[in-house]
Amino acid sequence: MSSASGIAAKNTERSFAAGSSGSFADFIGKSKSALIRELSDYAGLAGESFILVADLDGNILAAAPEFYYPEKSRIGEDIINGALDESGESGRILTTLEGVFSSRHIVFSQVISSKSGESAGLLFFCSASVYENYSVGQIINIIILSCLWVLVAAMVILYLITEKIISPVRAMSRAAKSFALGNFDARVPSTSNRDEIGELAEAFNNMAASLSVNEETRRAFVANVSHDLKTPMAVIKGFVDGILSGAVPPEKHEYYLNIVSTETARLAGLVESLLDITRIQAGETKFVKSDFDVCETAKLVIISLEQRINEKNLDFEFNCAHDKIYVSADSGAIHRIIYNLLENAVKFTPERGLIKISAGINAAEKAYISVYNTGEGIPSEDLPFVFDRFYKSDRSRGLDKSGFGLGLFIVKTILDAHGEKIKAESEYNKYCEFTFTLKTSQV
Repeated sequence: MSSASGIAAKNTERSFAAGSSGSFADFIGKSKSALIRELSDYAGLAGESFILVADLDGNILAAAPEFYYPEKSRIGEDIINGALDESGESGRILTTLEGVFSSRHIVFSQVISSKSGESAGLLFFCSASVYENYSVGQIINIIILSCLWVLVAAMVILYLITEKIISPVRAMSRAAKSFALGNFDARVPSTSNRDEIGELAEAFNNMAASLSVNEETRRAFVANVSHDLKTPMAVIKGFVDGILSGAVPPEKHEYYLNIVSTETARLAGLVESLLDITRIQAGETKFVKSDFDVCETAKLVIISLEQRINEKNLDFEFNCAHDKIYVSADSGAIHRIIYNLLENAVKFTPERGLIKISAGINAAEKAYISVYNTGEGIPSEDLPFVFDRFYKSDRSRGLDKSGFGLGLFIVKTILDAHGEKIKAESEYNKYCEFTFTLKTSQV
């Protein structure tokens, strides 16, 4: 619109310069019809616009298109002075031209000069602001509509994301309630484990699996404790009742009392083992670490079991990679570990079998002690469970009538308290080997 107003002003100025030498008002009066037609064309170029031509006093001399009639025939002095101050350049204002229009219009003013360069009149290129307001309104409507669509899309996306997050949480809530009732079979469906919710669902399922295993272990624990308590107690009760009732002759009393004493000792051993496990796991048993030669400890264990080794005519090898291997641990606890492992090896090695104890330093600069024996070994399917409470590879208890299946569990519990590891290797009907590590020390 600004460029159209400038062209209209220049052509009007050119026509005025080429006309008579009279005043600007005289020029307009003489060429009004032709000028209005020409100006109407320029007004049409800018759409819904019109042009006013006024003298320096503010009198409106012409209006184009010709059907447009201003509500006042004079433009206010302040508007005229403001337009003249623009020095001929177009100035955009939003005004009623002090009552010329009933509503505010967008107005570009142009100064028209005479031949001598003096200001002779003014041209006002006007457009009703309603059209601008309409365009602004259209833009606002488009923005509002776009915002509404964005809001709807955001709500849909938010719902989908929330549902994706909440759905596993709801499943976890249902599963937790199921766990409270003692049912550990419930699982949380997981579509992905790449995000936090997927990882949480996976962790929850792993926890459920662990709880299920623990529940099975608890039941097996109760069953095994019941079995190992009930059997010797039944034996004790039977023999004591037989002696008291006179069913057992006096000359047999000593024999059966010895059996009762043995079974009582077994019960005491079971209770003591259970108490030891409880104390260790509760942290009540304090392991006092010191520096000692683990090879010397192994030798002492071998000497204590020498008679039983000889009774079975077993071949025995002891290999220590160094003269002395000093470790930092509780010496009494390590003695118990080696004793348990060697006692098991003696128990399950057949007549004239082989037992080997080896000690050395591994690549991780840790001391290791391994106990190897030939014999039946452990089936591969049982290897993951050898350190569980009451585990017995000999399920029939045909070979191991005296044990409770707590020895290896105690061994692992002690090593866990030391922050060390133990592993079992076996080939069924050939051999079995247990190896554990200890922190070395420099003495």
